[in-house]
Amino acid sequence: MSPTNDARRKLPSVGSLLETGGVQALLEQSPRSVVVDAIRRTIDAARLEPSGAPSTDEQWVRAVSDAVAQTNTPSLRRVINATGVVLHTNLGRAPLAQAALDAIVRVAQGFSNLEYDLESGARGSRYVHCSQLLRELTGAEDALVVNNGAAALVLVLNTIADGRDAVVSRGELVEIGGSFRVPDIMRKSGARLVEVGTTNRTHVEDYERAVSAETGAILKVHRSNFALSGFVAEASIAALAALGAPRGIPVIHDLGSGLLVSLADYGLDGEPTAREALRAGATIVTMSGDKLLGGPQAGIILGSRSLLDGVRKNPLTRSYRVDKLTLAALEATLALYRDPARAVREIPVLAQLTEPVAALRDRAERLRAVIGDPRVDVIETSASVGGGAFPTAEIPSVGIAIGGRADTVGQRLRRNDPPIIGRIADGRVILDLRTIAAREDFEVAAAVRTSIE
Repeated sequence: MSPTNDARRKLPSVGSLLETGGVQALLEQSPRSVVVDAIRRTIDAARLEPSGAPSTDEQWVRAVSDAVAQTNTPSLRRVINATGVVLHTNLGRAPLAQAALDAIVRVAQGFSNLEYDLESGARGSRYVHCSQLLRELTGAEDALVVNNGAAALVLVLNTIADGRDAVVSRGELVEIGGSFRVPDIMRKSGARLVEVGTTNRTHVEDYERAVSAETGAILKVHRSNFALSGFVAEASIAALAALGAPRGIPVIHDLGSGLLVSLADYGLDGEPTAREALRAGATIVTMSGDKLLGGPQAGIILGSRSLLDGVRKNPLTRSYRVDKLTLAALEATLALYRDPARAVREIPVLAQLTEPVAALRDRAERLRAVIGDPRVDVIETSASVGGGAFPTAEIPSVGIAIGGRADTVGQRLRRNDPPIIGRIADGRVILDLRTIAAREDFEVAAAVRTSIE
């Protein structure tokens, strides 16, 4: 292309586009800086790809409008989880119950008594707001909430085993999400890691040989994100408590999942509840708030009052302290557990895990009818818990399978507002109803219709 015929020489200027009627309308809805930046990006894109550049005023306005919309779209957005993984870490883990959302709004829209004692009129502590409920629901002597599960473990170890030995089975040195590993977290706490046993078999005698006057804690990590089978053995919390108690050595149980009610009646067993872990003899239990508990991201520490007093006084606690919105959401979520049946109904994680397959099938059939396209089938699927809980559980479920080019359909669904995240199997996009809230069915149907046009 000769210089005189170069299409890039005909590109409009920023100033000329600003004078366009459609762009003037954009200026009434968005800051001038946002619109100008969108114009520049649109012109730059046209300069790089002249063949795809807008050729009319209407096309330029549409392109600039799209660029403005992209700028105004929040980075953190709501998505519809259609993967069949209930506690999907990449998708934010546990969605909150309506009671928790209402509590956040109440606390966020004004001032609160976060660190104010209403009875005495003096300064209070943010750590009192969930402690009573946690004691009531788990039987713990005391409870403390920090900002995440890893922080809870670091704080406990740093408080009671800094510069001392922490004894743990080799079979429990697990890697958790984001490539973080329990032994690395332990070392950062200041505790000296002492490994005992083997990958598949660890006995109480292995711990007994390792404990000494230098032992600050015995740690048991619940293997929540994988399972060992075959020729295996592990020491129970009760056995470790019998070993540690006479020697004055605390036993820490990193429970992880935060399960507060048994789900055995729904086919999910093998995951101990926090109450069971404490009853078995654990001195301290640590767990997450946004896994099976179904609340916001938080780290929960339960157990000995004297040890938790030490954790509260640890200077590190301030760096891991929890904010008012988390406390509001967690307290409201915990309150639902006073009636376990209500908790299962109203806490989304528990409701999704326990929804009957027949109900899912009915929803899937209605979805297919609303979509009205022969390329959509109702299929049996298998969902999972996710979030490092019940790792071997396969939960019967139902989904819809969408025909056509799976990569194209999947991309269109991800570009929907809100984005819909499914999975691809056997060359089709699968949307699993177990992780789609019933109120989202209409949005899913509308998005599927447009994605397969």
